[in-house]
Amino acid sequence: MKIEKIAIVTGGARGIGKAIVYELAKNENIKIVLNYNHSEENAIEIKKELGNKIEIFKADVSKREEVKKLVNYTLEKFGKIDILINNAGISQEKMFTDITDEDWNNMLQVNLTSVFYTIQEVLPNMIHNKLGCIINISSIWGITGASCEVHYSVAKAGIDGLTKSLAKELGPSNIRVNSVAPGIIMTDMNKNLSNEEIKSITDEIPLGCVGKSEDIAKCVLWLIEDNYTTGQVISPNGGWLI
Repeated sequence: MKIEKIAIVTGGARGIGKAIVYELAKNENIKIVLNYNHSEENAIEIKKELGNKIEIFKADVSKREEVKKLVNYTLEKFGKIDILINNAGISQEKMFTDITDEDWNNMLQVNLTSVFYTIQEVLPNMIHNKLGCIINISSIWGITGASCEVHYSVAKAGIDGLTKSLAKELGPSNIRVNSVAPGIIMTDMNKNLSNEEIKSITDEIPLGCVGKSEDIAKCVLWLIEDNYTTGQVISPNGGWLI
């Protein structure tokens, strides 16, 4: 009988995070702690459907003390943390000249500093066990940059830099760190796009379609199961970035 792996998925109640939770739940050897902040009803529904495969825990991962509570809950419940998937995040479209200090600070706090907090809090257990897999969900915009989303692009680029640096630092402890940088994925984050905008984007994608949350979830599962990939930024984007 295989030893169960324990995974934390931040922002796991909606969009890509939700798809990741469902993909991981297919593996009988993985138990999941689904973290949410605002989407309590969604989290409860997922818990009802998946039963004892998951636990749900409310925490604002942009706040250190709440991250500590999330990690302590997981350790008290399961005794270890094998997998951390940093998916929680926000987006905002704004001309660079219109970005306020509050916009900038909030974007970096939620999208980048939260990753710093969660990784730092789970690492003592992973280092002790000489085992760990950390996957950060960044974005194609962290690689190419996006007009009218400068602060979002900066935060996601920061995640990729953190990923590469940490992979070097944590490799000797048998802890792998990778980023998944999705292209255009049809989630609530992109619901503001018009049909014309979606068609314009699709016309630029060699595969001729936008992605689904499940595409990203399958990539995440592969990174969990693979034992020799670390420090990589993998971008499932239909060939949009070539």
